[in-house]
Amino acid sequence: MSQFLQVERNAGVVVVRMNRPESRNALSEPAQMQEFVDLCAELKRDRSARVMVLTGNGKAFCAGGNIKDMQNREGIFAGSPYELRDTYRNGIQTIPLALYELDIPVIAAVNGPAIGAGLDLACMCDIRIASSTALFAESFVKLGIVPGDGGAWLLPRIIGIPKASLMAFTGDTIDAVKALEWGLVEQVCTPEELESEALALAGRIASNPGHALRLCKRLLREGQHMRLDSLLELSAAYQALAHHTDDHREAVSAFVEKRKPDYKDQ
Repeated sequence: MSQFLQVERNAGVVVVRMNRPESRNALSEPAQMQEFVDLCAELKRDRSARVMVLTGNGKAFCAGGNIKDMQNREGIFAGSPYELRDTYRNGIQTIPLALYELDIPVIAAVNGPAIGAGLDLACMCDIRIASSTALFAESFVKLGIVPGDGGAWLLPRIIGIPKASLMAFTGDTIDAVKALEWGLVEQVCTPEELESEALALAGRIASNPGHALRLCKRLLREGQHMRLDSLLELSAAYQALAHHTDDHREAVSAFVEKRKPDYKDQ
């Protein structure tokens, strides 16, 4: 079977497409989950990568898990409660950990329905923009289960506890307009414009020095659970590192000389 993730590179921009349109890009196989983990590990080592765009092929972003496998207790939903617990821990739960630890910014270009684990996958990204055809649902409760892949941690941090509770307790679907109103996505565009808008945003991000992007993302991540004084200490250490990079010197020189900078990722 072909790879689930199609990866394209254009300078510092990495475009990743989930490629199971026939299953609406459902996350249903351990191999799919391992591809996310392996890709994140590769991009952490690649200093030339500055931003990632994640989207789906076909009409859906990601439809979550395979409902037929749930019904038949097959595949990743097979086994005893203890076996199923380990399947979650060693499978779908490796994706939020891998994306959380990825140093470069990640943009979700939500091209269609993002349901259940698909919504949570979008929430694992740093920025979300959506097609006007996109739909969002934290739909686990409608299947008698709970968000098993980090959604209960991610969603409230994006839209707040009250709205996250509303989505999680009802399982109802919201459209792109409501998602924009609630702050779940930052931009809504036509289906035809989604990819170009996502790439334009990625280009604006990738035009900045890679080391600064990585350190800035780490500060934002750590700031979610650190005290202010602790974050300031970490910021001072990161700033000291940043001041001694070649790209910082190039950025300052280009600004003073009113020219486009030429970064070397050094």
